[in-house]
Amino acid sequence: MMFGVKVAHSLPGRTRFYITKQLETSHIETWLRSFPGVYSASYNQVTGSLLIYHHITLSLYSLKLFIHKYKHTLKQAACSWKKAIPIIASGTIFLVNWYLQRSSYPSIVKALSYWVSTFTAISTSYDVIKDGVVHVLKAGKGNANTLTAASIFASLYMKNPGSALIITLMSTISELLTDYTSEQTKHYIHSVLKLDVSYAWRVKEKGVEEKVLVEDIQVGDKVVVFTGEKIPVDGIIIEGNGTADEASITGEYMPREVSGGDNVYAGSVLQSGHVTVTVEKVGEDTSLSKIVKLLEEAQDKRAPIQNIADAVAEKMVPVSFGLALLTFFFTRNLNRAMSMLVIDFICGIKLSTATALYASIGRAAKEGAIVKGSDHIEKMSKLNTVILDKTGTITEGTPVVQQVIAAEGFNQEDVIRLAAAAEKNSTHPIADAIMKQAKDWNILIPIRDNNAQVETTVGKGISTWLNGKRVVVGSLRFMNELKVKTTNLLQQMQNDENVIYVAYDQTLVGVVSIFDKIRSGMHRAVNNLRHQGINDIIMLTGDKRTVAREMARRLKLNWYHAEALPDDKAFYVKKYGRTGAVMMVGDGINDAPALAHAHVGVTMGAKRTDIASEASDVIITSDNPEMLSELVGLSKKTMNIIRQNFIATFAINGIAILFGALGIFSPIVGAAIHNAATIGVVINSARILWLGRETNESQILRSA
Repeated sequence: MMFGVKVAHSLPGRTRFYITKQLETSHIETWLRSFPGVYSASYNQVTGSLLIYHHITLSLYSLKLFIHKYKHTLKQAACSWKKAIPIIASGTIFLVNWYLQRSSYPSIVKALSYWVSTFTAISTSYDVIKDGVVHVLKAGKGNANTLTAASIFASLYMKNPGSALIITLMSTISELLTDYTSEQTKHYIHSVLKLDVSYAWRVKEKGVEEKVLVEDIQVGDKVVVFTGEKIPVDGIIIEGNGTADEASITGEYMPREVSGGDNVYAGSVLQSGHVTVTVEKVGEDTSLSKIVKLLEEAQDKRAPIQNIADAVAEKMVPVSFGLALLTFFFTRNLNRAMSMLVIDFICGIKLSTATALYASIGRAAKEGAIVKGSDHIEKMSKLNTVILDKTGTITEGTPVVQQVIAAEGFNQEDVIRLAAAAEKNSTHPIADAIMKQAKDWNILIPIRDNNAQVETTVGKGISTWLNGKRVVVGSLRFMNELKVKTTNLLQQMQNDENVIYVAYDQTLVGVVSIFDKIRSGMHRAVNNLRHQGINDIIMLTGDKRTVAREMARRLKLNWYHAEALPDDKAFYVKKYGRTGAVMMVGDGINDAPALAHAHVGVTMGAKRTDIASEASDVIITSDNPEMLSELVGLSKKTMNIIRQNFIATFAINGIAILFGALGIFSPIVGAAIHNAATIGVVINSARILWLGRETNESQILRSA
């Protein structure tokens, strides 16, 4: 039995479950029919029997999981209803008592109403009273609940249970708003991080393959991965070979040839071939599970502003008690003194600050940006410098043909035709660029000589044979080694491009410049960052200086640092960090040191590496660079809202305290004003999460 759900019997396409807890018939049946592959569902409350007709490929585990999800939803609903009981009870009893006390009912009815109100005020505030008293006994000082408990008892002492009920009612509402925002944040985070690999091919005895859920794979199992599939586990290849796109792991857009003995990683895509892998890591050991855990802990990483809010709130507890004593000393009026207790600055400051930060994290997660802690929200609002890695961040990481120059006696089509003849079976990104160009120009690619092999010289180029003559595609160094003359053509090339050379029969045919295209939206992202008040935008790259200079010119960046190794990148981040807060944006394993040293490290895009994600503070799951400026805008908006809440809380409650001390407000009116102000600032914070996105100019987050 799992999750209180037991399989009674199962046939292909027909399964009967027994459920230990009684459920609502129509609800569970409707819920199950919404599951893809379920044709019908019939539930019997008396026997707890649930009969499901479904597609034969649907696993029992998936069905059990879905039923459990329904039960969990019911549990959450029950929990929410339980939290609402104090609000309903306090509100109802307050209205009834208010009506009865002002009517001509007999004294016994009014007395009964008074005692019911008193009991309701104490019972609905039990947790608050308990925490306030226990905190004094253990810590030797009061907290927000201590003050609330004191104001409730003071109200009851003055035989004014209505005031106590108002305090309970409105403080519970503000707490519920904060809890709701926190839960919505968790929901958005989990909706972003869903596993997109459900099944794997596990090898049974005698080499038989069976399709199973990824959750059923264990360490030591053998799984087969076919062309085009995502590798579901970390492991070692024991059979087969192929080409693996490991951009999600290493950040390198160049696919890797893999064969027996090589390690492969979950999230990699097998572009060609098929392999059998012995499983080494599954489940919580995978990077995805680690990131989920980090996000679940994100709300525990407190921002400095949150610590300030709590410190201010804590110091206001004795101030409120002191004001109450002073007021009573000078006025000898218990009503005025009690106004000092029922009106405080604590709830508004603490709840609204926490709510704003939770809402900000949730809003970012909803749009595809995972912020690992509320402290990073505050840091992003104070940025002075943004440093961008080039490959895979500024650029798409997918090179394209930028320019083709033919040598004398040849044309551009000849250059691409011969280059494609050598490159057509290669998985190198440069080969993809050549083949795409050949397709765009409708060039017929010649067939290589029979039995002609493609010879690869690592770091230099490739060669093959066509019509008995050698075709060579590669670097200038490769051409020089083969004694191919290139001097005249070199003078025509722009210095800002990466180039490959194409030779046929020891004669240079032409040169192809390859350029990694700037990511769509990057120009707008840079401009928007400047509008957010960030003046210094720097580029770091391991590429050569001429390429870096041209890239910086096109994006109008402040500066660039070329030919930078991982240690160099970390050095530059620390250097700029001495003069202000720095955000570093990267996606590769070589960016990890720099990400770790930045005030805010950000990884971006589907090709980000796991190591870079671990080292970063923010993970942008999309390839949209405009999210950078919009995250900065969201953080600034969040901090502005927190400042608004501070001002509103002190202003409204300060005036209420003054009026209460002067006897203009009764305690019940003071309690209502104070708690209404608290609810107001909490709603002001929560609107970050509630408001929809704006449609104009692709502004994803700024509508908050």
